[in-house]
Amino acid sequence: MGLAKYLRMAWRKPDVLTLRARMIEWRKSDAIVRVEKPLRLDRARALGYKAKKGVVVVRIRVKRGGHKRTRPYKARRTKRLHIRKNLRMNYKEIAEQRVAREFTNMEVLNSYQIGKDGMNYFYEVILVDRTAPTILSDKQLGQFVKAPKQRSLRALTSTSRKARGLMNSAVKSPKVRPSLRANKRRGN
Repeated sequence: MGLAKYLRMAWRKPDVLTLRARMIEWRKSDAIVRVEKPLRLDRARALGYKAKKGVVVVRIRVKRGGHKRTRPYKARRTKRLHIRKNLRMNYKEIAEQRVAREFTNMEVLNSYQIGKDGMNYFYEVILVDRTAPTILSDKQLGQFVKAPKQRSLRALTSTSRKARGLMNSAVKSPKVRPSLRANKRRGN
């Protein structure tokens, strides 16, 4: 347990120069890159990462800035243009969904932030192979894989549930459950 503690302390005040140098490299590379080992091992382990076959870590770069929708090019009546309605997802959720669309045979377990600069957010997303025998025989990950597919695209990951307001109790936010559709789109 000692190593995880020191790793956590090191990430509270990271070395700015090395992190900046890393981010310069990350900006030049592709938006989605598979990495050998997680950068924040303590965080990855806390979120369910295990160093075994079938568990993959992917680094993703997401542009920062407004979530304002683009104006539709084709004909709409003015009421249906919807350019000022903001997207209700957070950056982490967007990152998880992009990775899920890229790696279709994998399931998103969780993700965590590894850095941000003036233009981008950088996340590491933990993925699990659904068909790997080492995963199916695992006690924790095996049960997770047997659940329905595409958790991140159906907004069932931890980040997505937080963005939807499902981390609050039903008493504090009654309009969130069972869903917006069931509640006549009245919002949170």
